[in-house]
Amino acid sequence: MASVAELLEDKRVCICAGSGGVGKTTTSAAIAAGMAARGKRVAVLTIDPAKRLADSLGLPELGNVERQVDPALFAEAGFDLGGGELWAMMLDSKQTFDEVVRKHAPDEETRDRILSNRIYEQLSAALAGSQEYMAMEKLFEIHAEDRYDLLVLDTPPSRDALDFLDAPKRLTQFIEGRALQVFMRPAGLGMKIFGRGTSMMFSVLRRITGVDLLEDLAEFFQAFSGMVEGFRERARRVNELLGDPRTSFLVVCAPQGEPISEAVYFHRKLVEAEMPFGGVIVNKVHYEGELPDDAGEVEAELAEAVGGDLARRVAENLRDYAALAARDRRNVAHLAAELRTRAVIQVPYLDEDVHDLAGLMEINRYLFASGSEERTRIAASA
Repeated sequence: MASVAELLEDKRVCICAGSGGVGKTTTSAAIAAGMAARGKRVAVLTIDPAKRLADSLGLPELGNVERQVDPALFAEAGFDLGGGELWAMMLDSKQTFDEVVRKHAPDEETRDRILSNRIYEQLSAALAGSQEYMAMEKLFEIHAEDRYDLLVLDTPPSRDALDFLDAPKRLTQFIEGRALQVFMRPAGLGMKIFGRGTSMMFSVLRRITGVDLLEDLAEFFQAFSGMVEGFRERARRVNELLGDPRTSFLVVCAPQGEPISEAVYFHRKLVEAEMPFGGVIVNKVHYEGELPDDAGEVEAELAEAVGGDLARRVAENLRDYAALAARDRRNVAHLAAELRTRAVIQVPYLDEDVHDLAGLMEINRYLFASGSEERTRIAASA
């Protein structure tokens, strides 16, 4: 069984995707911390609004610029970075969109016209897929700067992560769409598509709100027209990064039925899109390990020592756990068969929630273990 370190060997980008509530953000942070502990310079990016990543890394907050995790936290957790570094950030979609405009604007006047335009303010916040596309923009920007050995990206829940995969294509389609091209024609020709009724509607809106919507539309599209080629080229390069052999998609799921189905679905979409699939990480697995075979015998042995009522409850708990472990084993086997891969890494259900760097490194005992070492740790956790 491969470890995360083996799955990410020679990789520059790791994209973690999965349904909600399966520990994807924690897994992303653990992978980044584990690779940093192996001497790599690593940055982890998240678009998870829950801010769990900052808490787990001991940071008061995360923003749209990377912040370094204090190496002393690794020392406290018993790890010597050996030259490695861990950086983290949480994406601000609006701020990233503004940065893209500044980068692509042909001059300062055009840049300021767009950024101050009311249509742009609404569009940058509401454009379908803008969060996912801006995640890829930020990932691409940091990747192009070549300051890190590895970038780890935490994504939205898997159905939304498919939007994330399609975001560059959708933006290109938006830019190349017929309606947008009409608006961008010179001399305000695009504005002529509005008939008398539409013009009257805009006049009423202007009287009520004080906003000249037609003027704002014309201003935005005329200013934006000079940036179309830059956006188109950027979207193409973002797509290339997604499909690059040095990029690896790791699917994160839980052992229950619905997350397993989500993982199978997402893997199928990755294959269809010809994206580089690396493996699957199954979180919170109940292991059978060295469980007693007969709960009845356990109850009988305990009854004399702790009393019948407590012994009965322990036996019931044991039966419940054994049922969960059997279910998880079947589901993980089904997952491996559906994906036709042996790259399925299992992390056991831990006694405590992960809330700090020490907890992340505990997860790494399983993420970065392989072969007999993994089997030994699984047995010990049961």
